[in-house]
Amino acid sequence: MCVCQTMEVGKHGKNTTHTGGRGVLLEPFIHQVGGHSSMMRYDDHTVCKPLITREQRFYESLPPEMKEFTPEYKGVVSVCFEGDSDGYINLVAYPYVESEALEQEDTPERDQPRRKHSRRSLNRSGSGSEHKEEKAGLPTDCIESVQDTKSLKSFHSDVPFQMLDANSSVSSEKITFNPWSLRCHKQQLSRMRSESKERKLYKFLLLENVVHHFRFPCVLDLKMGTRQHGDDASEEKAARQMKKCAQSTSATLGVRVCGMQVYQLDTGHYLCRNKYYGRGLSIEGFRSALYQYLHNGVELRKDLFEPILSKLRSLKSVLERQASYRFYSSSLLIIYDGKDVRSEINIECRPEMHLKQVDLSLPESLHDASSTESPTIQPKVDVRMIDFAHSTFKGFRDDLTVHDGPDMGYVFGLESLVNIIGQMQDENQ
Repeated sequence: MCVCQTMEVGKHGKNTTHTGGRGVLLEPFIHQVGGHSSMMRYDDHTVCKPLITREQRFYESLPPEMKEFTPEYKGVVSVCFEGDSDGYINLVAYPYVESEALEQEDTPERDQPRRKHSRRSLNRSGSGSEHKEEKAGLPTDCIESVQDTKSLKSFHSDVPFQMLDANSSVSSEKITFNPWSLRCHKQQLSRMRSESKERKLYKFLLLENVVHHFRFPCVLDLKMGTRQHGDDASEEKAARQMKKCAQSTSATLGVRVCGMQVYQLDTGHYLCRNKYYGRGLSIEGFRSALYQYLHNGVELRKDLFEPILSKLRSLKSVLERQASYRFYSSSLLIIYDGKDVRSEINIECRPEMHLKQVDLSLPESLHDASSTESPTIQPKVDVRMIDFAHSTFKGFRDDLTVHDGPDMGYVFGLESLVNIIGQMQDENQ
């Protein structure tokens, strides 16, 4: 294990070791709906993920016009396991120091071995640091429920999450974080513990938390493009990825669902889907998934059509100007707020729903809205490209393969989204 100093948890999630060093106790990011790497919450505005050198370099070399559509890159931190005074092992981030951190393998997360079980922290152990380190080496399946461990007690949302099963029925189990975020976190911790050596430091990327502006973030994660494997993929991996594309809407639409969470006004919880659901969708199923993402359990959010379409068209225009760029295996996030001013007013105007009263902090002029009026308030919408571990462009890191023109597979996916959402808009005028 890494440094096993006793930690004193301070304010704002900061931690102080007995040697006086400052660290940040990392927590799982509760709104992760897709991907393989575990996203960790660094602070309210920042998340971090295991560093892949290619992705780091790509963020550092982004064209200025693409930065509007990607998370802000904030640098690198060193992360390691540390024990606290109660015998738990936590992930703690420190400022990155080049001479101390070991170089992270330049290997995408999905190429690393996966394990079935893991956990955020460990059960109480005997006193003394030697016992804590010994405890950390126990088999990962010795604790079945991550939710019962100490360090996850504070990591939760006020809004419960529910998975939809293959038959579209809602699971009776309610949890306080997106189930996919927990899955990724468990796998990531299992890998790190199995690889961990004495005092090993891991490098993590610091990125903007793109949902921090939203009170009830509804997130759609879309795998973009007609091809997912990078230029450096082995024949075996390329064949696997091509098969997934051929059997999904990646081939027919240039886009497939990788995960989603959508806030439901009628029940007050998030409904969630994962990548396995998305892989099995037909073209019509994909349309239905988009409809479900834009439906809040009470009504279709028709006010979202135009701002989403505007963002997608702007992104398409930007990418069409990026000659030689390829964004293999990258995703696109579409985000909106599931409970904004408009929806609260509509709830107030629907007494039969028996939901809570409209927020008293709303302007008086909006409280007076009648049931037949919809306030002309532009909903907050965001569209961001993420995951660049397989991206490339001419001259990037001496890549041998050079592509001509824009990434038309990605552009095709954007065109499909614009067409489907545009048709939905026309049908629901």
